[in-house]
Amino acid sequence: MGSSIFLSIFWHFVGATSAACFYAPLKKVTKWSWETMWSVAGIFSWILLPWSISYFLLPDFAGYYASFSAGVLLPVFLFGAMWGIGNIGYGLTMRYLGMSMGIGIAIGITLIVGTLMTPIIQGRFGELLASTGGKMTILGVIVAVVGVAVVSYAGLLKEKAVGIAAEEFNLKKGLILAVICGIFSAGMSFAMSAAQPMHTAAATLGVDALYMALPSYVVIMGGGAVINLGYCIIRLIIKPELSIKADLAVPTALLISNVLFAALGGIMWYFQFFFYAWGHANIPAEYGFMSWMLHMSFYVLCGGIVGLVLKEWKGTGVKPVRVLCIGCLIIVLAANIVGLGMAN
Repeated sequence: MGSSIFLSIFWHFVGATSAACFYAPLKKVTKWSWETMWSVAGIFSWILLPWSISYFLLPDFAGYYASFSAGVLLPVFLFGAMWGIGNIGYGLTMRYLGMSMGIGIAIGITLIVGTLMTPIIQGRFGELLASTGGKMTILGVIVAVVGVAVVSYAGLLKEKAVGIAAEEFNLKKGLILAVICGIFSAGMSFAMSAAQPMHTAAATLGVDALYMALPSYVVIMGGGAVINLGYCIIRLIIKPELSIKADLAVPTALLISNVLFAALGGIMWYFQFFFYAWGHANIPAEYGFMSWMLHMSFYVLCGGIVGLVLKEWKGTGVKPVRVLCIGCLIIVLAANIVGLGMAN
């Protein structure tokens, strides 16, 4: 049991590292609108990879999905769409609150909602409070939220040190969007819970436990793709300053470079959930809801580490870096508390 929990935490960390790094290749995309770049990356992460990997894993790709009723597939798809709305709201939150405040509020909310709502809906929250392991896992969630808040405060100190401000700072609008983003982003956690029959069916067909959640991503990410690609396409159509024709008319070498970097970003984005599935498979069934807490807290942790490695904190002074390190250590502590709780 102990080694399984350790593997769960490790794979969630690997997935979060991929999530924290995925935007680096996208920064190499030039002379393209954000909408075109996001769409190309999304085609790889939301469509091509989920479909191709699932096709490889399943002995009968079409038969597998046809075996489920609409009552099973629709909630999974809709929760995926819910998560897609959260993705779009995330970018708007950054615009109105700035990175540090936006990340702190949005991820703090989605961490709590995505982690605790599942056992509440299932009527198991009382059982958690009644057991030692359950109390420790809930304590781990609280400690993780504190860690996210401390890292976000470090980000705020960094922004002040380098003179970065939100594009269009609006506290009221930003807070509303952050709450909406936090709640809707938790759709991925709900989708994974709703997709449990799909995981069981995949295992019955002989798919290894590490991979049995991956076929459900075709439906989950399909919901997210409809929202994200729809949003981008609509903006490309209605905004006169945006033009996909102009984006595709760049020199051939730049076009190939942009496609490759966007594809790499999309692939890295997908692999956060590829390893999320591995981590989820190693968690005891009664604590499956903790996958979301581990993923989101490690996402913040890895974002801080990547920022230090890339020297993004250079010249910000000692205090912001010190606060960042304290926040990262608190998140590591939270993961250990959760691990101990699941082992009890």
